[in-house]
Amino acid sequence: MNPLHTLLGTQAQRLAEPLPPRRLRITWYVLVFVLGVLDALCGCFVQALWSPWGLLLALAGNVAVFYGGMRLTGTKLGLALGLVGWLLVMFVLLAPRPEGDFVLSAAVTSYAYLLGGLAIGLGVGLLPTRAPYAFGIPRQRD
Repeated sequence: MNPLHTLLGTQAQRLAEPLPPRRLRITWYVLVFVLGVLDALCGCFVQALWSPWGLLLALAGNVAVFYGGMRLTGTKLGLALGLVGWLLVMFVLLAPRPEGDFVLSAAVTSYAYLLGGLAIGLGVGLLPTRAPYAFGIPRQRD
């Protein structure tokens, strides 16, 4: 059996796992959003500071937040909230300031971090989750 297949699982394996209780899921959603914000903030500085290894470290942080959010919550909404938090910070940090300062420069590593993070978010979104459809929670039958 493929080790990657064992790690990521199949749709049938994810559906067999019980979903966390609703209150816990909501807590995880908030936590994943905050982790996405922190990941973007830290990743912007790490990728520029320790090039090229910093870029790989920052992208590994993206994988951890996005995949971890999806697995903790059992839904793709967990992934989406981490990605939204990450994107909000990225948009702010990409904008030049009136003083002429900027956080993300027009360097190859900055663009690689932006596009790589988006690709990772979209790629993780294609993996199986506990919910059988996009962002919803399957109905619990009594």
